[in-house]
Amino acid sequence: MSTLLLEIVTPERTVYAKDVNMVILRGVEGEMGILPHHVPTVTPLKIAAVVAKIGGKEEKIAVSGGFAEIRHEKVVILAESAELPDEIDLDRAQLAKKRAEDRLRGRKDEVDFRRAEMALQRAMNRISLRG
Repeated sequence: MSTLLLEIVTPERTVYAKDVNMVILRGVEGEMGILPHHVPTVTPLKIAAVVAKIGGKEEKIAVSGGFAEIRHEKVVILAESAELPDEIDLDRAQLAKKRAEDRLRGRKDEVDFRRAEMALQRAMNRISLRG
């Protein structure tokens, strides 16, 4: 089976770089499945797990926003932040979720609401990979 290179890069480091059979990611238009020889595309990403399929296995990476550049043999994700499941501190993620929920209940303006909503999405994404 043919492969494509998946690279997930943040401003701090390269989080993931492997040859994979398929990539599943969530763009602003919805979920996309990317196979080798995919038509070149650039898409903004939602806060969600990126799934790398290798053989019969799946590897998940928590990605918080950014962009995906899809080429015929390579997918490069430039993410604001990204973590592998074993890097996620579950207790910290659950505390962040609680803080975000508290802020949503006590919001004062639209900016506070949007920030809290994004923080909640990030925390839930991280928890789903570790939970």
